[in-house]
Amino acid sequence: MATSAGIRKAAPKFRYLSAWFCPYAHRATLALEHHTGRVDYEWVEALGWEQRDDKENVTGSGHEWWYHWKADELKRSNPGALVPTLIPVDAETGAADESKSVYESLVTIDYIDQVSEATGADRLVSEDPFWAARTRIWADKVNRECCSPYYGVLVRKDPQERMDHFQELVQGLERFATEIDAKDSSTFLPNNQLSNVDLALIPWAYRFYVFEEYRGYTIPQTKELEGYHRWYDHVMNLDSVKRTLPDKDRYLDHIRKYADGSARSKVANAVRRGVAAHELDDEKDDY
Repeated sequence: MATSAGIRKAAPKFRYLSAWFCPYAHRATLALEHHTGRVDYEWVEALGWEQRDDKENVTGSGHEWWYHWKADELKRSNPGALVPTLIPVDAETGAADESKSVYESLVTIDYIDQVSEATGADRLVSEDPFWAARTRIWADKVNRECCSPYYGVLVRKDPQERMDHFQELVQGLERFATEIDAKDSSTFLPNNQLSNVDLALIPWAYRFYVFEEYRGYTIPQTKELEGYHRWYDHVMNLDSVKRTLPDKDRYLDHIRKYADGSARSKVANAVRRGVAAHELDDEKDDY
């Protein structure tokens, strides 16, 4: 974007506190990559795993507990110490301002979209007030109905509970598919415009393959899900999406700790406690 003096404005830059395996952080990565050239960032791997002995065999799996370790920068800049977290960097001094950090995955999509100063079809949140409102509603709906149940399928121990969460997820995808089928588009917005709704779902949709390995489930190929599968084939072939996707074998090995009950994270603890992933409590589910 040129200024009145003819000097190109520098793209806003961020320290991007992330974790390669985290689908919540993946949402922000997708937004950053969609706005490549309009937003600049430095990836900081700020969340990982460490093993601790399970001497009492609480996991019931014969495995050690896996706990998250968190970088000090993440703990300083985000009260919940969760990824994604964006810390703005001053263009002149190069200093990061942790007092202005932005976090929560759906919020970061909106924020990145705004600071990019993109216009028209490049926007992830439409400039049209109606579509902007509708996509915010559906991003939250997709988060609750199509993403949160993922963890119930993996973390809960009772087979019927796992199946209940899987059916809940499939029903959420069917409702999403109905919205796709209602438009002449392979994305949530008309005219194949990528949006915050698509970015809310992509990280989990990509990861649904783990169900077959650990639970024997696959997303059905039914008429009710035709719109979903058409959407999936479209978005997973976008260059800005493809370059964000983690290696499948590496992620499959990572997610085993959720499937065998040895993961100790806020999301895993919340689901183990009997609530949905999006209902985690920073105090009750701390570890």
